[in-house]
Amino acid sequence: MMDSTYDLLVVGGGINGAGIARDAAGRGLSVLLVERDDLASHTSSWSTKLIHGGLRYLEHYEFRLVAEALAEREVLLQAAPHIIEPLAFVLPHEPHLRPAWMIRAGLFLYDRIGGRMTLPRSFGVRLAGERWGAGLKPRFTRGFVYSDARVDDARLVVLNAQDAQARGAQIRLQTALTSARRDGGRWKATLRHAGGVEEVSARALVNAGGPWVKDVLASVSTGPVREDVRHVKGSHIVVPRVHDEPHAYILQNADNRIVFVIPYQDRYSLIGTTDVSVDAYADPAISDDEIDYLLTLANGYLARPLARRDIVWTYSGVRPLYDDGSADPSDVTRDYVLKVDALDEPVDGGRAPVLSIFGGKITTYRMLAEHALADLAPFFPSMKTTWTRGATLPGGNLPGGDRAGWLAQLVARYPQLPPDVLRGLARRHGTHALDVLGDARTPADLGTDFGAALTAREIDYLVAREWARTADDVLWRRTKCGLPMTPAARARVADYLATRVS
Repeated sequence: MMDSTYDLLVVGGGINGAGIARDAAGRGLSVLLVERDDLASHTSSWSTKLIHGGLRYLEHYEFRLVAEALAEREVLLQAAPHIIEPLAFVLPHEPHLRPAWMIRAGLFLYDRIGGRMTLPRSFGVRLAGERWGAGLKPRFTRGFVYSDARVDDARLVVLNAQDAQARGAQIRLQTALTSARRDGGRWKATLRHAGGVEEVSARALVNAGGPWVKDVLASVSTGPVREDVRHVKGSHIVVPRVHDEPHAYILQNADNRIVFVIPYQDRYSLIGTTDVSVDAYADPAISDDEIDYLLTLANGYLARPLARRDIVWTYSGVRPLYDDGSADPSDVTRDYVLKVDALDEPVDGGRAPVLSIFGGKITTYRMLAEHALADLAPFFPSMKTTWTRGATLPGGNLPGGDRAGWLAQLVARYPQLPPDVLRGLARRHGTHALDVLGDARTPADLGTDFGAALTAREIDYLVAREWARTADDVLWRRTKCGLPMTPAARARVADYLATRVS
């Protein structure tokens, strides 16, 4: 039977909750993370899938945020090179939007504000007739290239949860917090799951509810909170690949916003994001206006116009931004704010703090976790020191950090297995691909091939080691294999899972 008393109860299985659970477990705290749905089932799997400093934030004078994000980009590139990789971005120059001197100045600062960087610095390029202008209208003759990185966002959450569990944390999904109260200097929390209702005790509570952060606060016995959340929907469209080069584009618009066009899953381009304030945030979906906005902006740059019929997939996520009073959703800070509420006087040796997270971005989740635990340190005087900087995530210990080299090793080690299967495993699992493959030697050893390089052996691993239970868990979060699959193939995955999950 599981222990029902913990140091830390973390509510929310997005990137911030998983990151804090990992960090805390590594510092010797007993941790329980609960998530009412699946890991990364909301905001953390619907991002633009970038690890970046946020070039446009410089225009809003968010220098500390950009510097921290760029420094974290370096840390994460080393921690998870299998799911995070450098990506070059081309910014076509539109003189009537931003003068060249302004762009050069911004990129000069972007190259340097984060400290020592390993990625290439920015430079100017010719576009027309050159590879840097692939897919663009010929009227774009010059541009600028800078470096950032892309990430498999949902896998980043899963890997943090895996590492947290390996360090002693309990991860419990499909488990909702229904209420919590302070009792004798501790939190007494009521949880609901398929097995019924139970009560657990914790010395501190972390509210990583994302868009539901205020709902979580309403379920616990704290006083009124002055901070508020701005729910901003970001939507994306996915279309067939708009060019064959490996770089992405960052497109400027007359409303001062930018939209990315990013190579995605080899065969596609990901275009986004929008910024729309919303009140309803449970089941976000792209609107017709958002589709028109993204298509219109993209078509202002692309040589081959895109139409609605080209869209193969859309997704939307709601970002729980800290409400700083900005009128324009695009101007709302992407920085995070942490608030701790605790009893003024200890009861039975404890003050039962609750730490709530407002805002944040996926790039800075690790630093956010460090800051959260620094805020909680007075309540845990024996907590160990920081450790996550320089620590790899599961599967991230690639020899030399070389993705291509690791894939070559897998191909040499498993010469009879399909290269596309090995490539997918290397990308998703890094060195843990060996755990997935085990003693497999021939395609038959991998079990059913469901298409899109997804096999029964990998699904079995996702169920046993990554908490996968449904087809959505497998196809859209632990992998992105659902995108190129037919509906019939997705149904086969669902049927298979029904035989593997009790």
